[in-house]
Parts: sequence; structure tokens; C-alpha cells
Amino acid sequence: MVTFVPTRPGRLADVPSFDRAIGGAESNVACALAALGHSTRWVSRVGADGFGDHLLARIADHGVDVRAVRRDPDRPTGVYFRTGADRATGAHEVAYYRAGSAASALSVTNVDMAAVRACRVLHLSGITAALSPECRELLWRLTAPRTGGPLISFDVNFRPALWPERGEAGVLLELARRADIVFVGTDEAEDAWGVTGGPDAIRKALPEPAVLVVKAGESGATAFAHGPLAGTDAGRGAGTHTGADAGTHTDADAGTDAGTDAVTDPKPPTRGLSEGRAAADAVARAVFEPAPRVHVVSSIGAGDAFAAGFLSATLRGLPVRQRLRYGHLAAAAALTAPTDLAAPPGRADADRLVTLDAPAWGRLRLAPGWTQAVRAPEEANPT
Repeated sequence: MVTFVPTRPGRLADVPSFDRAIGGAESNVACALAALGHSTRWVSRVGADGFGDHLLARIADHGVDVRAVRRDPDRPTGVYFRTGADRATGAHEVAYYRAGSAASALSVTNVDMAAVRACRVLHLSGITAALSPECRELLWRLTAPRTGGPLISFDVNFRPALWPERGEAGVLLELARRADIVFVGTDEAEDAWGVTGGPDAIRKALPEPAVLVVKAGESGATAFAHGPLAGTDAGRGAGTHTGADAGTHTDADAGTDAGTDAVTDPKPPTRGLSEGRAAADAVARAVFEPAPRVHVVSSIGAGDAFAAGFLSATLRGLPVRQRLRYGHLAAAAALTAPTDLAAPPGRADADRLVTLDAPAWGRLRLAPGWTQAVRAPEEANPT
């Protein structure tokens, strides 16, 4: 969607002008992964209008392949307006104008099927599932069990306004159970599914994904991993085969599936995961990693950035703890910027930061502009 960000604080009723930007969960992840050095592709639909032109140009400017995005001559590009206040506060307002948009009409029949399948990781969002029955069917098909194909990454992204009927959000739980890598917040799990009790309780509700990342806001995140995706610091004797060279069971009915918002590295998978879906008794131990302290400007887009950082480290075969740290650093870049998208730290700088010892990691203080700071790792623009 096209995002309109206020030029000054205040209510939407009072803000006199807005700056135009881009936003959207899956395209945010694609842009951040591109900035981290990966080949990415965004597959979606936009209107045949000026806003659609703007989205395609800006997302392409971030290094994302947009050639598989289709234009809808009958439906507009979605837009939204937001205030500058943090989403977690009562002062925050968002006004969406995406009902009937081109993206809401995504279906298994109108997107580029070949573009979706030619990837190592396909990233999907629960927001897309909420936009229409056709979108929901699309995600259901994409996450159906299959031998081979890309790893399926699913960010629950629960938005209460999109699921007004009680119990509807159970669809997100079913989609998550069919994915390989899942991102969910403790608050989302409680609000969407009534699951309380922290990461362990959420893992019990979601034993199937090879990797489950449970985010707990500013305190940090916990990863559960089993099988070849577990890396070197989680799992029971697991190997280190990751998204860098592994495919797994994903969408069904080859030749008929299509996808939306694909985040891809176009080299097809060369090795399948022989273990399949692990049962609940095969769940590995949890790995918790605290988040660094951050001077927050806006929380919008932080979850997407976290997913991008974690996926980047997964594609590179890094240990689970470093994947979590990569997620935290990418999220910190978004948290210290006013718009949905922010440039993550350079790979060399991030690689130094994720290998800090625990005390040095705990001393990090990240303020606006920290990604441009050229300092020793333990002095990353402290506040």
C-alpha cells in the first residue's frame, strides 16, 4: 500500500499534510531482505493507477524484482494514513482504504505461479489472509503439504480490525501450523487464540513448524527449532542445513498454485528435509535472546524488519541465537526511523554485533542514525 505519514504529530483530524511513502507487510520484508544482500521478488497486484506506479517504482528502487506484480484495471491500489504516535498508544490512529483494492482480489488464478515457486523462501502474512475469501484460499493452497518447493515463512500479523467475528482468527492458527517458519507475538497469540502462558504455551499450540519465533516486545524473542533448520545452538543433534540449501513440504497441486508477496532468493532448493513435520515430542529446547535497548521513534514496520533479519540469517545458515540477534538489529533499524521502511545495518557491521558476548550485547543502546554510525560494535551509537 501507499502510506501517508504525517509531517507533524497530532490527530489525523488536525494534521495538515502528509509525506508519501510505501508500506505493506510482505513488501517491507522483501525490501529489507534486498538491503541485506539477498535476491528478492515481490508477487502481488496493484491498481493501474498513479499510486500503483509509485509502489512499483519505489519497491524496485529498494532492489526488489517487481516484474511478477500484475496491474488491475478495475480496482485501485490500497492506501492508508497514520499518525506519528506509536501503535501501542491510545493516541495512534490508522485509516485504511484498501477494501476492494487490487491486492484484496488476489487469488490462485490471477498471480504469477511460476514466480512464486522459483524461490527458496516464500514469506506470507496473516494480513493477506484477512483481505478476502480469495486471499484466504490462496494462502491455504500455498501452505498445503508438499514434497519439495520453498520454505514457507508465515508472520501471523494479527490485526483485530480485520477479524471482527469471534473465532475467525483461528484461520491464522491453522495457516501457521502448515508453515515451516512462523513469527508470532505473545500479545497476538493471546488476542487471536486465547493462548496465554508465554512462549512454551504457544509452542504447545504450534508444535508443527520447524522454527517458531515468539516475540515479546522490548524484552526479546524466543526461538524453538527442530530438524535441519535448528542450526547449531538448538535442537537435538540437529544438522545445520537451513534455507540456504534446503526445501521442505509446502504448497500442494503443482502447476495450479499461485502466490502473493513472495520473498524469494531465486536459486531453487537443492535438498529436501527428510524428517517432515516433527511431532510435539520432538520439540527442541528454546533459545531466548534479549533485545537491545532502543530509542523508539515509531514501531511501525518493526515486526516485518525482524522477520527479514531472521530470514536473512537463516538463509546464511547462522545459528539460531544469531538469527534472533539479526532480527533484533533489523527491528531496531525500523524502530529508530519514522517510516515503515528503514535501512538495516550493513552486513559486516551486523555480523560483528551478532557475535558479541552476552555482556557486550546487553550494553548496546541504539538511537536514531545508529545504522550509519561507524563505531566499535559495543559502541553502536549509545544514547
